[in-house]
Amino acid sequence: MTLRMFGIANCDTIKRAKAWLSAEGIAFDFHDYKKSGADPALLQAWVTELGWEVLLNRAGTTFRALPDADKQNIDTGKAIALMLANPSMIKRPVLDLGGRRIVGFKPDVYAAELVSAGTEVLR
Repeated sequence: MTLRMFGIANCDTIKRAKAWLSAEGIAFDFHDYKKSGADPALLQAWVTELGWEVLLNRAGTTFRALPDADKQNIDTGKAIALMLANPSMIKRPVLDLGGRRIVGFKPDVYAAELVSAGTEVLR
C-alpha cells in the first residue's frame, strides 16, 4: 500500500514531511487541497476518528483572519464547514496509513509509526 499525504504543496511542514519520507525511501502520494479540494466524506471520517480539535488549525493565518463570530462556539458541524470552505485550516500534513492517520509532522512520530514498524505498514 502506498501512503497518502494530504496538505498544501507550498507549506513548509509539508515540505519537511515529504523530504523525510523520501529520505527514508517511503513511497507516498500527495493530495494538494489547493488543486483538488477537500473531500467532505473523508474529512467527516477523520473528524470521527481524530476529533475536529485535532484537525482544525486554529494557529494559522487563515483561521486568525476569520471574523470573531466564526471563531466562537465551534462544534463538529461548524469545524467541518470551516475546513471545507478553507482547506488551509486543516492541520497539515494528514498522513493516511490506511488503517489510521497521523496529523502534523514530527520526525520521531513518523519514525516510530513507519520506520520502526518496518515496511509492514506500507503493505
